Amino acid sequence: MWGSKKDGQQNGDDTHALQDDRPSSRRSYDRQEPDERTRLLAQNPRRPTSDGYLDPDDPAVSPYNLWSIRFLRYLTVLFLMISFVWWVLLLVSIFVSPPGMHSRGSGFFNFAYTCLTIGNLLIAVIFFVAPARAMRITTTIIAVLLLIDMIIILAVPRLRVEEGWVGIASVVWATFIAIWCIITDRVVAWGKREEEERLTGRPENRRTLKEWLAVLVATIFTSIFIIIALLMTSTLGIRARDATLGMYGERIYVDGDKYEVHLACVGNISYTGGKKDATIILESGETPSEYDFEHWAYASYQNGTISRYCYWDRPGYAWSDNAPSPHSAGMSADALSEALAKSGEEGPWILVSAGIGSITSRIFSSRHLKQVTGIMLIDPMHEDLLHRIASPGRGFSLWAWGIISPLGIERLGGALFKGRTREDRVYGRNAYQGGKFIKAQLQENLVADSLSKNEVVSARNIQSSNTPLVIISSAIKCRTDSEWETKQKDLTTLTDNLVSWDVVNKAPHQVWQTFEGRTVMEKRLGELVRAASKMDKPMEP
Repeated sequence: MWGSKKDGQQNGDDTHALQDDRPSSRRSYDRQEPDERTRLLAQNPRRPTSDGYLDPDDPAVSPYNLWSIRFLRYLTVLFLMISFVWWVLLLVSIFVSPPGMHSRGSGFFNFAYTCLTIGNLLIAVIFFVAPARAMRITTTIIAVLLLIDMIIILAVPRLRVEEGWVGIASVVWATFIAIWCIITDRVVAWGKREEEERLTGRPENRRTLKEWLAVLVATIFTSIFIIIALLMTSTLGIRARDATLGMYGERIYVDGDKYEVHLACVGNISYTGGKKDATIILESGETPSEYDFEHWAYASYQNGTISRYCYWDRPGYAWSDNAPSPHSAGMSADALSEALAKSGEEGPWILVSAGIGSITSRIFSSRHLKQVTGIMLIDPMHEDLLHRIASPGRGFSLWAWGIISPLGIERLGGALFKGRTREDRVYGRNAYQGGKFIKAQLQENLVADSLSKNEVVSARNIQSSNTPLVIISSAIKCRTDSEWETKQKDLTTLTDNLVSWDVVNKAPHQVWQTFEGRTVMEKRLGELVRAASKMDKPMEP
């Protein structure tokens, strides 16, 4: 018995000694000096497994344990905040241009790049601890497309001018953020693996259902971003192609060299009876002058009805840059005045305008009473009807179309499937799809019933009463809109020298699109030129 007890005691002592020598035992675990891992274990309610490692599903197994990962997340959140502030500035600049932030292009492209930047950063922040190869691949594709966009903008002079430093900064920042998201995801994946090896003994290859859902959602969103970036790149390519289209005339800096407007003149200065013949100044309506309105003027020039005419594009139309916001009809009239002065054009002038362009012409006339010797208005907009184009619904619709215009869905479809040309997109039937044109329409909408209306009402009070006046109206428009007909009649009283008022049968709002409309317009223009010549002062050639 004694021997057995002693032997048993000895065996027990040996067993305890053996247990004390095992570093992974519970007693050794309790007595060892605390380190980062044991502190995590002490703070965690779950106990480690028998080998001293944590369960892979334990919340303590996180890449956030590494200061480098936490620092990356802090930077990512900081970049998100910076991008949001920039996004707000760009959104405001569409309506009111902050000093130094005016974009001579539409401003919708830089806004779209910033939206894409915020989208990438949100995905990175929300799914920060769920790195995946699929996300890195999709984000890499986005980064490549953005890099191509940056190269196109910097390489094409016209695009570089239109986008300006704001657009360039936006696309560069978007490219940098896309690359940052790739690097961040890769580093987080490394940190996750490192912490799993340290705290669980092996890297974890499986994912929980929650992690799989996170990866799926993130991949879906980044795939959508790929489609958006691809459409934007394609639209930018079309813009680069359109920038090669030659123009007649020249671009002239106006408003303190903030932007350029396009002005072109056809014909030579001529004199009749010692008097300088009036130059016709064309002001388009709802479309660029080059879209068939100028063609009618050219036909009148060839027929000898007029000897010389000039046409221009209001800011945002055709080859003209967008003006800073807000922009009223009076500001357009001032831009035209400056462009004519810088190009050396002098009166006398006969103003021929259509639709909404008649508002600008009337303001221009009131500010050049001595030089304007005749006014011809073609189905003109009345100041009392400006509220129609200033409706909030129309404004929101224009803003929404502007926001998605960088995708260029209509423009790409027209180019690929309908054979639309550069001419169609720059000043033709598809010009309304461009971001510049949409912004110009939005600018008109925002101030039509306020600034522009006040300017044209003042112009009416100033207008010289003896200036010869011709009004040509659309019969279709008058028959379908009694208020329009009433206001057309009211416009015949702008001056006391009404040469004629014609309501052209079967003619639409764009009267010149019918043969009868063009015939009446050319006939009345000839009469206006003769009436205006009686008002000209003799000028030596």
